[in-house]
Amino acid sequence: MTKASTEFDVPPAFPDHTQLPESDGTFVKNFQEHPQSIILTDSITPFLQRLHPDGQYCIGQDCGIYWRETEPPEKGAEAPDWFYVPNVPPMLEGQIRRSYVFWREYVPPMIAIELASGDGAEERNRTPLSSNMKKDGTRPGKFWVYERIIRIPYYAIYEVKNGTLEVYHLTDFSYQKIPLNQRNHYSIAPMGIELGLWRGVFLNQPEQLWLRWWDADGNLLLLSSEVAEQERQRAEQERQRAEQERQRAEQERQRAEQAERRSAQLAERLRAMGIDPDADE
Repeated sequence: MTKASTEFDVPPAFPDHTQLPESDGTFVKNFQEHPQSIILTDSITPFLQRLHPDGQYCIGQDCGIYWRETEPPEKGAEAPDWFYVPNVPPMLEGQIRRSYVFWREYVPPMIAIELASGDGAEERNRTPLSSNMKKDGTRPGKFWVYERIIRIPYYAIYEVKNGTLEVYHLTDFSYQKIPLNQRNHYSIAPMGIELGLWRGVFLNQPEQLWLRWWDADGNLLLLSSEVAEQERQRAEQERQRAEQERQRAEQERQRAEQAERRSAQLAERLRAMGIDPDADE
């Protein structure tokens, strides 16, 4: 047999997370994105650790989700500002994830969150993939990719400039807006959690609206700094209670000493009068 009849060309395997770019060269668009991502990750981590006692989940912050192979590779990726993927290992073969490669793991994120610096037009772009895009260098819309290709069950768009939040749920193959519940939060039912807006101060940022998590009973999921502050306040309250008990005990001791001195003084006066205070009546 000839070489041509016994061999054939095998296409190269799709690249994995170690072979794909971990950045598209863009930078964070506003100063709120970094602290906002910290809030989302820090406060939900204890909750997810209870939800996944085996540790099988990962969180991405401005990390690429590769959904198709392109040239250059980063054109085939979307990078949500924050996303959570359940039931996948946090590391791959002992390596820190550089990106999330959808064609290798097939598990979509449960929720993706975009922090829109502008009016949210980019985050709501529904332009579908077309054959012309390879020629003109354009990309399909982010909304379309999340809805139709990656099929992320929950998609949140927070317009930082005007403090508005929308959350979509993938229902019957398309995104539908979720209405606010009675607490003005958006329910992420499969997680038993709620997403909403909270006004406050974080890091060195002025008071403003932040995305925060609540549990299904409406209890705010606290940041580690808030937990530490609660513990500090509890310790201070315990210290104050212990100090109050010490002061009460000291007051009782002083009252007892005063009563003993008065009793001794009275006994001395009785003896001076010829009366034995210790004699039986």
